[in-house]
Amino acid sequence: MTKTDTKNRILDAAEVLFAERGFADTSLRLITGEADVNLASVNYHFGSKKELIQAVLDRYLSLFMPRLDAQLDALQQQEEITLLAVFESFVEPLMSLTEVRSNGPALFMQLLGRGYIDSQGHLRRFITSEYGEVLGHITQAISRANPALSPADLFWRLHFTLGTVVFTMASADALRDIAQADFGQQLDVEGLVRNVIPYLASGVGAPVNPTRLSLAG
Repeated sequence: MTKTDTKNRILDAAEVLFAERGFADTSLRLITGEADVNLASVNYHFGSKKELIQAVLDRYLSLFMPRLDAQLDALQQQEEITLLAVFESFVEPLMSLTEVRSNGPALFMQLLGRGYIDSQGHLRRFITSEYGEVLGHITQAISRANPALSPADLFWRLHFTLGTVVFTMASADALRDIAQADFGQQLDVEGLVRNVIPYLASGVGAPVNPTRLSLAG
């Protein structure tokens, strides 16, 4: 087995276990047992559990973020943009994650969700450090499409957006079964994502609550 094979086996095992159990509840011993490697291999390739977590996410982020940035750049060239168009920009980059794994889009969103649930501060710092420019382009596009949002409004609405997408992707198989059984809809993962986009755009585009503004003042 080559060093590359060993590294990929560790990443493959770790990402599934992290998605299913969470970062905090997945031990390195569990990962090495699933990957059929020794602990020294993890230390050699990644150095620590934190660095392994970052490497698992970066296998997706390194593909997703540049493609999303290209989509956003093309969108910003337009005279006017809508929130619907901003969120539609995420679809192709997200679906491209099947290049990593066949269920890559769902795994990626589950891992992102785990990062928030498990309070992995180092992961947020890593993403901000490595992809801060792209994150800035996301907020710029959303702010341009809905300039009424304050920084606090934007924070909360993006937080709720991430929660909705994570839940949807984590429940993808069940939701597709229900859609088929109850409504005769045959959806692939991309169809599921496109179904949730109008909801996200409407939520982020909802009017700012005037009562809350008056109380804050």
